[in-house]
Amino acid sequence: MTNFRHVYFYVLGLVALLISHSVSATGVGPMPISLKHLQVPEVPGLLDGAEPIVVNKNAAIALGKALFWDTNVGSDGMACGSCHFHAGADRRVKNQLNPGAKSKSLEEQAFDLSSSNDEMGPNYTLSRRDFPFHRRFNPLSHASPVSFNSDDVVSSSGTFSGEFINTSRTGNANDACDRDADPVFHVNGTNTRRVEPRNTPTVINSVFNHRNFWDGRANNVFNGSSSWGDRDPDAGVWVKINTRNVAKQRLHLINSSLASLAVVPPLSDTEMGCRSRTMMDVGRKLLARRPLENQKVHWNDSVLGGLSFSKPGNLKNGLNTTYSNLIKQSFNNKYWSYTRRGKFGGPSGELPYDQMEANFAMFFGLALQLYQSTLISDESPFDLSARDSSQQPIDLTASERRGLDLFRESECNLCHIGPNFTAAAINSNAELNKAHPEVFGDVAFHMSASKNVVNRILITTSAAFFDSGFASTGVAEENSDVGVGGVDIFGHPLSFSLQYMQHLAGNEEAVVDNVVKLSRACDFQLPLAMNSIPPYLTSLFTPLDGVVPQSTEDCFLPLTHAYLPSPEAAQAELSKTDTVKMVAAVKGAFKIPGLHNVELTGPYMHNGSMATLEEVIEFYTRGGNFHHHAKQIDKVFPLANLQFSEQNRADLVAFLKTLTDDRVKYEKAPFDHPEIKIPHGHVGDNLAVNDGHSLSPNLAQDEFLLIEAVGAEGNMSPLLPFENYLAP
Repeated sequence: MTNFRHVYFYVLGLVALLISHSVSATGVGPMPISLKHLQVPEVPGLLDGAEPIVVNKNAAIALGKALFWDTNVGSDGMACGSCHFHAGADRRVKNQLNPGAKSKSLEEQAFDLSSSNDEMGPNYTLSRRDFPFHRRFNPLSHASPVSFNSDDVVSSSGTFSGEFINTSRTGNANDACDRDADPVFHVNGTNTRRVEPRNTPTVINSVFNHRNFWDGRANNVFNGSSSWGDRDPDAGVWVKINTRNVAKQRLHLINSSLASLAVVPPLSDTEMGCRSRTMMDVGRKLLARRPLENQKVHWNDSVLGGLSFSKPGNLKNGLNTTYSNLIKQSFNNKYWSYTRRGKFGGPSGELPYDQMEANFAMFFGLALQLYQSTLISDESPFDLSARDSSQQPIDLTASERRGLDLFRESECNLCHIGPNFTAAAINSNAELNKAHPEVFGDVAFHMSASKNVVNRILITTSAAFFDSGFASTGVAEENSDVGVGGVDIFGHPLSFSLQYMQHLAGNEEAVVDNVVKLSRACDFQLPLAMNSIPPYLTSLFTPLDGVVPQSTEDCFLPLTHAYLPSPEAAQAELSKTDTVKMVAAVKGAFKIPGLHNVELTGPYMHNGSMATLEEVIEFYTRGGNFHHHAKQIDKVFPLANLQFSEQNRADLVAFLKTLTDDRVKYEKAPFDHPEIKIPHGHVGDNLAVNDGHSLSPNLAQDEFLLIEAVGAEGNMSPLLPFENYLAP
């Protein structure tokens, strides 16, 4: 039935498809189920096989947790946890603005005035009245005039930056850096900490994502050296052959985007490090040190308690081991036991690196991935509720159940699909689809849940390719931030869709992610080619162009979709400037976030432009802020059922709050953590700051947010939504 239904819509053409929203016409769409059903994708070779990389998983998790929270990792006191301390996200409100750096050259970067005409900028304290950053006189209607718009971004402050000089293996853990004047992040010439150009998403449940970062640049394949997977020609790890020989070998660990992500922030001169620092330098600084040497660790920490010096009623700093020892316990000795130096290079005029320092990027990335793989939030009221015969959660209130119905009727579940409420969980969703196909639809309407990293969607002008798990929703203007439509440091497109079109045309040298070649046309949501000539379908390849059949085994729609254009037809179409068949909807598209604990993870969207769930619902009610080419118009459109009913909007928010896990809210295991002292703006305000930082007289003095150590039993006081921390 589904096959003929899609053909029917295509025969009617794009206009009919726009009018007849698929889910609305047939019911309320796919029904999400508990996250307990979703499996973490396996990483072959990491823990299994004759020569596993990690030989002690528990030790590696302890290593990862220590590294995640340790402020010594940064050049000037920033840890990974400094931006992920609040339900895996960041709720700081001072010095958290970036002037929209993704859309402006350095010379053009200037902070906007607030909606109240307040001067914003470095060291500004955000208030409730500053949000949202895009406003209409009627916030529920896209037809209403715009009253305010800013391309500034609410994100996370990080490092002072500067040019890396060297680091010390003992004593002061702040790197020696030449901290020059910052052209953007300063108040009256005194440098402030820099701020990231995108909002900080939660790390909780991120292990399910096929790729990570908003633009997907944390590759699914971890190469042991960088975030770029197989794209990086120089990547590899050093492997001991015998006592006299070591060799650099390629590493290819799939389902490891968290490891790919982990090695980026320590080297970012906005997030954690000084320019030109390497992961080998980070290793040199840390290996001989006690983990968390300046931070209290709870005696009942669910992972680190047994290694801490603390006792009940007496919390102490650090762990009773070194980073070097934890690496030796965790990893196969072929990656660290080579004792000779000289093979791995080294800082000019200093001792050459040893093997453990040379492989520190691999140790760091995989340890953090294993730790973050434990941060799975699957005990929310929604996840724990009993279900009736139609899979409705019966333990929710009447308002919450109505909210779930509205979530489905409003087609929120077409992007936020599956137990983790995101299509970015590609491989996990595909495996779940084998046992629970009902999660992805019914006989009237079904969503494709395959391992395709590319799919087909309807946009304003035609059908188009898009990267699975990414969507363009019109939050900001198209050129404010191109997202997955950008390029990597080698000049290759981040987008799988752009590569896939080259693959269809036979230009295999343009395909830098081999997984792209595995995407099958018969698993697309909308067809690309048909072996017939139906009317009105200018965006479809037909026999007049040249089509070739594909395998139909275990296909989503085998009868209508199992055709591709011939390479010649694809190349000819790709060469046209006005093509409607070879189109990619990737510019301004971002990774679709999961929704667990969304009550606690504001500010929202990739630019942090919304402070509350109510503002998010208003955004989707009016059909987004901006219309542009790549916007997925069959998923983001005005919602009358919300526009004219305050009760419906309240019910939808009530449902979203059922996704909050009390273990996260109260920081119970596995969400407990060591103490961390986080820079939270500077002494003064956005108009004047106190200089004379201990690192350099031209840096502003830090103010700090002290997050106390918490053990497995959690805190008495809950974490609160972002809006609660804003100034009035």
